[in-house]
Amino acid sequence: MHETKRTARRALLGARTAMPGPARAAADAATWKALRDFLIETVDEGATVAAYRPFGSEPGAALDPELPERLAMVYDVLLPVLLPDDDLAWERIGGDVTGREQGGPARVEDAAAVVVPGLAVSHGGMRLGRGGGSYDRALARVGPGVPVVALLRDGEFGVEVPAEPHDRAVTGVITPAGGFTSLR
Repeated sequence: MHETKRTARRALLGARTAMPGPARAAADAATWKALRDFLIETVDEGATVAAYRPFGSEPGAALDPELPERLAMVYDVLLPVLLPDDDLAWERIGGDVTGREQGGPARVEDAAAVVVPGLAVSHGGMRLGRGGGSYDRALARVGPGVPVVALLRDGEFGVEVPAEPHDRAVTGVITPAGGFTSLR
């Protein structure tokens, strides 16, 4: 199982890295538009949204301003902090849309929506991450009605994802060409 996941990760990361910069920028703009539209329909302005800061060839990494800062214009944004045991703690960033004190610790359990990275997601919602299990631990604490959405590149949704007992499913995906797809 671990070797199958490792092989899939290498192939998916290789395809992302091979994507030309202008194509990434266009894909990221489309992904942002779909994410923004999804959140407008799903989450109240000023609500807490847990997200992440994309890097390298990840979906959203070419955005300027960056994804968390865009979200913070409307929402109370939580970003993950990796702990020594590979679990995630969460901290508030930027924007003062809710009147809450900026910065400092927060709980992913309080999020009205969670935006997660992923390398692939199956039709059943199983997400392939980078292999540390950090997001699986964090997602175990998210309430059952809270949308958990993975940002993907085109071609990364609907692929077979080997699942282990600790893996947590997402409730939706966003791709540049397909926009938001609900998996509920």
